[in-house]
Amino acid sequence: MDVHRSFAQIAVVEDGRCRDEGRIGVKPEDLREWAMTLEPDDEIALEATTNSDAIATMLRPLVAHVVVSNPRKTRAIAEAKVKTDKVDARILAQLLAADFLPETWVADDQTRMRRRLVARRTQLVRQRTRLKNQVHGILSRNLVPTCPHADLFSGVGRKWLSGKDLPADEWRSVEALLRQLDFHGDELAAVERDIAIDALDDPVVARLMTIPGVDVTVAVSVVAAVGDFSRFPSPDKLVAYLGLNPKVRQSGNSPAMHGRITKAGRSQARGMLVEAAFSAARAPGPLRAFYNRIKTRRGFQVATVATARKLTVLCWHLVTKNQDYAFARPSLNAHKRRKLELAAGATSRRGPTAGPSRDYHLKQLRDAEQAIVEQQERAYEVLVAHWHAKRPAANG
Repeated sequence: MDVHRSFAQIAVVEDGRCRDEGRIGVKPEDLREWAMTLEPDDEIALEATTNSDAIATMLRPLVAHVVVSNPRKTRAIAEAKVKTDKVDARILAQLLAADFLPETWVADDQTRMRRRLVARRTQLVRQRTRLKNQVHGILSRNLVPTCPHADLFSGVGRKWLSGKDLPADEWRSVEALLRQLDFHGDELAAVERDIAIDALDDPVVARLMTIPGVDVTVAVSVVAAVGDFSRFPSPDKLVAYLGLNPKVRQSGNSPAMHGRITKAGRSQARGMLVEAAFSAARAPGPLRAFYNRIKTRRGFQVATVATARKLTVLCWHLVTKNQDYAFARPSLNAHKRRKLELAAGATSRRGPTAGPSRDYHLKQLRDAEQAIVEQQERAYEVLVAHWHAKRPAANG
C-alpha cells in the first residue's frame, strides 16, 4: 500500500508475479470493505506516514502480518529514477515478498496519545514565542526602551507597557497579540494539566525525574518518543534513535570522518534533552563535572550536546535496570513531585504550616544536600582524572 491522505495505491505479489490492484479509499469503511477481500495468511506493507499507524491498527487483526516500513531506509523508493504511486506500491510489495523491508515499531495507544500531547505542547510554545516576538518588534520599531522588568508579559510588565506612547494602530495590534497570547496560555495550561495527569502514576516518568534537569515535560517527551525501552539492546541504539550520535563516513583505507549529530528521530525529545542538559550543567553533580570537562576542551555547544547524549544513556540504564539516579537530591525530587501534583490539579498546601521555622529547616536540608553533592562531584572528578592517568600505561 502506497498510502496518501485520501487514497492508497495497491500492488500485489502472488506466486512470484507482481500486479497492480488500483486505488482504494482510506476511510474506515473503505478499508473494512477492502479487507474483506484479503486472506488470513496475507501480509501487508506500507510506509510510515501520518495515518499509517491507524491503518495498520485496523488491518492487523485481519491478516497475518502488517509491516510499517521506515521511509528513510527504503532506499529503493527514495532513489528510484521513475517514482509514481504504482512504482512505489510495486517496490513495497516486492521488498515484502523478499523479506527485505525494514520494519518500524508501531506505538501503542497510550504512547500515541502522549506523542500527540507533546506535539501539541510544542506547537503552543512556538506560537506563544512568535506572538511575543511580534510585540517586541512593535516596541522596537517605535523606539520604546527595553522593559526594566524580567518579563514584559507579566502583571508588572503589562502595567509598564500600558504607559507607553504608541500610535493607535500599533496599540490595536499589541492588544490583539496580547489577547492571542492569553488564549494560547490557557490552552498550554490545559495541555500541561493533561500531561501531568497522565504522568502522575507512571513509575518510568518518576524514575527519570530523579535526574537533575529532567522535569515532567522532559520525562514525558522521552517516554513518548521511545515507548518501550526494552526494544533497544544497548544505550547506543537509543542514542542513534534520538539522533544524538555523530555522522560517520568511511571508505577504503581512509580513516573514519565524524561530523555533526544525525538529528534523526523525533525532534521534540531531542530538543527537550538539550534543554535538560542546560539545566543539568548548572546543578552540582557528576553531570556538571562532565559538562565542564567537555566545555574546557570543545566549547559549550559540543558540551551541551554531549551532556544530552549522556542523559539519554542514563535514561536507558535507569529504566532498563529499574533504578533511580544514584546522585539524586531528595529535596529537588520532592519539589518536582509536588509541582507535578499541583499541575495535575492537587490542592495547594500553603497555609499555617509555612513559616520562618519551616523555611529555616528546609534551608538547612538543602545546604546539607548541596555539601553531599559537591563532595560526590569532587570524588567523580578525582576518579576521572585517575582513569585518564592510568589509560596510557594500560594501552602500553
